[in-house]
Amino acid sequence: MIIRTRRSGQVVCYQNQTSPKATDMATGGWIARLAGTREGELKAVLWSFAYFFFLLASYFILRPLRDEMGIAAGRDNLQWLFTATFFAMIVASPLYAMAIVRLPRSKFIPLVYHFFVLNLLAFWAVLLSGWERALTAQVFFVWVSVFNLFAVSVFWSFMTDLYRSEQGKRLFGFIAAGGTAGTMLGSSITVSLAGLIGPTNLLLVAAAMLEIAIICAFFLERTARAFRVTDASTAASTGDADDRAIGGGMLDGFKLILRSPYLAGIGLWVLLLSLAGTFLYFMQQDVVRNASTDPAVRTQIFATMDLAASLMTLALQLVITGRFIKWLGAGPAAAMLPLVFAIGFSALAFAPLLAVVIAFQALQRTANFAISNPAREILFTAVDRQERYKAKNLIDAALFRGGDVIWSWAFTALRGLGMSMSSIAWMTVPVALAWLGLALALGRTQEKRSAAEPDIADKRRV
Repeated sequence: MIIRTRRSGQVVCYQNQTSPKATDMATGGWIARLAGTREGELKAVLWSFAYFFFLLASYFILRPLRDEMGIAAGRDNLQWLFTATFFAMIVASPLYAMAIVRLPRSKFIPLVYHFFVLNLLAFWAVLLSGWERALTAQVFFVWVSVFNLFAVSVFWSFMTDLYRSEQGKRLFGFIAAGGTAGTMLGSSITVSLAGLIGPTNLLLVAAAMLEIAIICAFFLERTARAFRVTDASTAASTGDADDRAIGGGMLDGFKLILRSPYLAGIGLWVLLLSLAGTFLYFMQQDVVRNASTDPAVRTQIFATMDLAASLMTLALQLVITGRFIKWLGAGPAAAMLPLVFAIGFSALAFAPLLAVVIAFQALQRTANFAISNPAREILFTAVDRQERYKAKNLIDAALFRGGDVIWSWAFTALRGLGMSMSSIAWMTVPVALAWLGLALALGRTQEKRSAAEPDIADKRRV
């Protein structure tokens, strides 16, 4: 059942509060109960789940290869690779902005992903030929880092464009579980096939997974159009309002962040995430490098960490995440990750060992993917479409990688000054606690913005 109300010349669509039993019968029984869907939502949610599943399966085939190439390039070169990644983002972001201001969503999303598929095929050919393998490995490290941020940012921009704040709290945990299941598949493929077909040929498998993700995005777009509700006066208009080109200029993302304290706060949250993640990554590389000199063993260590985190994350996302975020709100859920980092860095300060690093990485990735990342994406349901695509991508991609550059050189400088890993870990604990406070503040602001405009997502998508 759909309830329609007329406000500001628009027809706004709300889901009615049907009883759980009636909802289950209408939306597919136990799958609907697990996903937390209501009437009319299940098909779109399942396509969202599948889209994220294949997208992250592709990335997590590539991620252990990237990390091994980072070690092969040399620990002392990591900060240079992070710097190169940032400059690659500086080049890529205006090109992405050019696409989103000129093309509708149904066009620019496949365009971005097809571009990455072509890149994978090019890397496969170059690595197979053996030409300048060391240089290719460094370029591949940078490319995978760019691919990860752009691919995932595009996905979540699409999700926050489709689902309202209230829906996000119920559904983003289940949708994120699709990505987690994909990480398990990708990690398992790398662990089982790296020695059998060789790392280079895994690029073809990753490309195939990404192509399937594009197909899922296509059917999700069609599903979204099927549930579109328009005012009678605009029913004959050409195209879906959600699917029109956004318009504007390529630099609008910077302007939007600078004039919005809310977006600037989200940007600071991401910078602090970058700090904690970069410091932990550098510590991880040191510890794993000392644990083994065999590239195959190191690749398996990285894939094992990914797999362990994925198993824990999937269990939480399917059972807890939606209820947890709906009960506590986006702010406390987003604060779970800095809390884990504060505890983890304290443990690493006491015992900088491989077992501690593996446990720390698994726990922080679980907290991130299962709780805090879906919660952070809910923050973007309280912004308009311009901010959702332009500012969000700038925050997720260029700002995040810019933070990586700053913190990678900061970590290198601290080590150069003679600071031990334990000392750096202790230094990071109060930063994580301040980050926790910021998450709570952002959550309160999101609740106020959503409460002030309960139909904010519907109005701002047009």
